[in-house]
Amino acid sequence: MEKDQLTFDIIGCAMKVHSGMGPGFQEVIYQRCLAIELRNAGLHFIREQEQTVYYHGIEVGSRRADFIIESKVVVVLKALVNLENVHIAQAKNYVVAYDLPLGLLFNFGGSSLQHKLIFNPKHKSS
Repeated sequence: MEKDQLTFDIIGCAMKVHSGMGPGFQEVIYQRCLAIELRNAGLHFIREQEQTVYYHGIEVGSRRADFIIESKVVVVLKALVNLENVHIAQAKNYVVAYDLPLGLLFNFGGSSLQHKLIFNPKHKSS
């Protein structure tokens, strides 16, 4: 599976935010800026949509992804010096919990924007 036009457009929006803001802000600032860029790009999104998490069919809590875009892509934002494996695992958990085919993990904290494309191996179309 390769990046499609939607993920390409989302990455482009994130690049605009990073080049305009640079590193050093809290995640919520980047989230607000990305919302502006996504809206300008004509993309439909939901911010911080809550999703129930189950364990053996029992509700154990909930999660909130930063963005669900076009009902296809979960977007998780970070503002760290470097991404670590735990952040990638978190993004994978979001993709599975929301049962969407793709996720994007962005890190705005470095001098260059970092991004990872996440695939959901459990998604019905995979």
